[in-house]
Amino acid sequence: MSEDTGYVPPKVWQWRQANGGRFANINRPVAGATHDKELPVGRHPLQLYSLATPNGVKATVMLEELLALGHAGAEYDAWLIRIQEGDQFSSGFVGVNPNSKIPALLDRSGPEPVRVFESGSILLYLAEKFSAFLPTGAARTECLNWLFWQMGSAPYLGGGFGHFYAYAPQKIEYAIDRFAMETKRQMDVLDRRLAEARYLAGDTYSIADMAVWPWYGALAKGQLYEAGEFLQVHEYTHVVRWADEIAQRPAVQRGRKVNRTWGADDSQLPERHDASDLDRLAPK
Repeated sequence: MSEDTGYVPPKVWQWRQANGGRFANINRPVAGATHDKELPVGRHPLQLYSLATPNGVKATVMLEELLALGHAGAEYDAWLIRIQEGDQFSSGFVGVNPNSKIPALLDRSGPEPVRVFESGSILLYLAEKFSAFLPTGAARTECLNWLFWQMGSAPYLGGGFGHFYAYAPQKIEYAIDRFAMETKRQMDVLDRRLAEARYLAGDTYSIADMAVWPWYGALAKGQLYEAGEFLQVHEYTHVVRWADEIAQRPAVQRGRKVNRTWGADDSQLPERHDASDLDRLAPK
């Protein structure tokens, strides 16, 4: 174990802005806007404000899957929100999501705009709006079980393991051990489920898979935090099988590129305003 640092929590916590770490410049203990700026609005019914983090990928994959099914009403404009630059704290973005997290969706298809925030809520909203990717009966309940499992579990993977393993200014053995253990436990939960079912809700691909895949599928393929070897993710063979199958879906491949600003040139589309925007990324 690490040596005792001698740190004793103060009686009253105070914010020290210069606390180091990759996200120190945007983390703060209060909510609300830091500057006035309206959000842009495109020509489609659905306006998405996001970045291609795992949570952002959920929304763009869902929208591309809906379009692949022929739901013309799912056409959307995807606007880039640069979270490292604090775009999520603009007055316009806070108006759509008071929690200042991506993704955020504005549905302008009705007489009054409807705001939808939290990635799980966006998936469920779109599934119900278009009657797609949400099974009925017992399978619906199983789907929602795994959707809410992901919403409750991923913070331990991202803000827990990912933060202390990849981003914290100091490597803290206790924190990394604690969250590595929990991440591996979660992967085991998934692996056991996927040993008995093709998809998380059963035989049918659903919003549960769209929610879990960007986080745990990426981890299973060694694409998250460069932690594949550290966590020995190859051991979760059923998660790997499932992750590979979903990765082959054309809509998933398209959705992963939207609001992406890193990687190979043909893998990133910072903003999307028409289906042809993605078509132009195809290798010549």
